[in-house]
Amino acid sequence: MHFRAEETADFLIYFETIKAQIEKMPGIISLKLYQDEKDPNVLFTHSTWLNQSSLDNYRQSETFGKIWPNTKELFASEPMAWSLKLK
Repeated sequence: MHFRAEETADFLIYFETIKAQIEKMPGIISLKLYQDEKDPNVLFTHSTWLNQSSLDNYRQSETFGKIWPNTKELFASEPMAWSLKLK
């Protein structure tokens, strides 16, 4: 996620307030936030889910419905997301 420079610190604070809510979702195994070393306005969330349906259920949840609109208002550009599987 690429944030507007003036919004990055606010997102970091916001993330700390929502992290526990996300971690309580059924099927989540881990949630981490990474910040790019060269551009501090670029952050990545890395979440591991039990399965795709757990992630899909989160994306349809009331929790996500509250978090995502607040987060995307802070972006400098369109976010990218990947779903990966271990090989």
